[in-house]
Amino acid sequence: MEPFVDISGTAAPMLAANVDTDVIMPKQFLKGIDRNGLDRGVFFDLRFLPNGEPNPDFILNQKPWNEARFLVVGPNYGCGSSREHAVWGLKQLGIRAVIGTSFAGIFFDNCQRNGLLLIQLSDAPLRELGERVARPESSSIRIDLAAQTITLDGGRAIEFAIDALRKEALLQGLDAIGSTLQRTDQIKAFEARHLQANPWLA
Repeated sequence: MEPFVDISGTAAPMLAANVDTDVIMPKQFLKGIDRNGLDRGVFFDLRFLPNGEPNPDFILNQKPWNEARFLVVGPNYGCGSSREHAVWGLKQLGIRAVIGTSFAGIFFDNCQRNGLLLIQLSDAPLRELGERVARPESSSIRIDLAAQTITLDGGRAIEFAIDALRKEALLQGLDAIGSTLQRTDQIKAFEARHLQANPWLA
């Protein structure tokens, strides 16, 4: 996975509550045998008109948010069915972080496994962030994961909390297997001790 260290870019405000995984990735895009082309499926029914043309009223089709690297979202984001395709599609679209007050549990886990940073803020800073990025002239932010800060246009920094293990995995670009392999020596030492104590397993 691509490490997340210090990234700047446009943030798009999408503050509706209870956006579910079927909105993020409609079911017709789950039929493929691989992950190719899922970026087109992201918010498909919102991004495109019935004739297939981009919907000019949708935020991600408008400048500067059409190049968004971050989403600022409403509460309970990612609710609904377990749909890892939603996370894969967001990443293919170029989204590196999603910032909100609360996320559905399964969506949260899927993001963690696939290297998409989720940042949880309380209501007041999330509201301030949403208002700032809704204006084109102040839509660019910087996320410094090592420092755990979101820097707004003008220099104001908002701090955020993150689990230490999740932070380290994102900084190093490690998935669950990569994180486990970092402990190869400990695993081998345990196996040796366990076999010594239980020789019948050999």
